[in-house]
Amino acid sequence: MGKVHFTTVLRKNQSPWEAKLWNVIRAKRLGKIKFRRQVKIDNFIVDFLCPSRKLIIELDGEHHNWDKFKKKDLLRQKKLEEKGYRVLRFWNNDIDRNLEGVVTEINKYL
Repeated sequence: MGKVHFTTVLRKNQSPWEAKLWNVIRAKRLGKIKFRRQVKIDNFIVDFLCPSRKLIIELDGEHHNWDKFKKKDLLRQKKLEEKGYRVLRFWNNDIDRNLEGVVTEINKYL
């Protein structure tokens, strides 16, 4: 399956945390700034992208705390930052427990 097709599959099968944040974005709680979800940038697929601000938002589940994924995430983030993107990462439980805090933090970069 190609990455472009895979992004379509991801958009249709988003996680509950991605759905919560997407609802915030659609409700304009992050302003009228356009976001896209499950976007391919080079060899990476990012959860959310604000193209006008070059802002990427990633939502991480607990497996991202495993050493194997930490290293991969750091390398990925470094490559995206080298391309001029700012990457914000939030844990899924941040979305559950402190959605308002997540919204406030994202708004700082918009």
